[in-house]
Amino acid sequence: MEQESLNVAERLEAAASLLERTLGLLEERQSALAGEVERISATVEQSRREEELAAKLEAAEKQIAELKASAGPVSGQGALNPLRRTMPSATFDMLAKHGVGEGPVDARTLDAALHSLSLEQRIAVKSQLLRSGAIA
Repeated sequence: MEQESLNVAERLEAAASLLERTLGLLEERQSALAGEVERISATVEQSRREEELAAKLEAAEKQIAELKASAGPVSGQGALNPLRRTMPSATFDMLAKHGVGEGPVDARTLDAALHSLSLEQRIAVKSQLLRSGAIA
């Protein structure tokens, strides 16, 4: 009898260790499955974001089309370019020598650049800049 109870105890001990290993494997699988669920939910959220961005892009393209349509007839070479500004090359060269580049011109910088010119020449340069839209 004692031998039988010893065999039963050994079998119970073996079964307990087998159950512990099985529990460890189940815990590993559960953590792996939880990671997959997180990745799937992130993919779903990303597709929602893509839908939102696509809707914004569509609205922006519609607004651009409306603005182009409301711009009226196209003048010049077939392209509307309201940012194009022209001035005589001599004026541009003179301003470039004094560090005044393309784009909007600061009034103080312009006055410093035109300081060496006569009053009539300053008026002429400023009127050319006004016509070209470089100063307001």
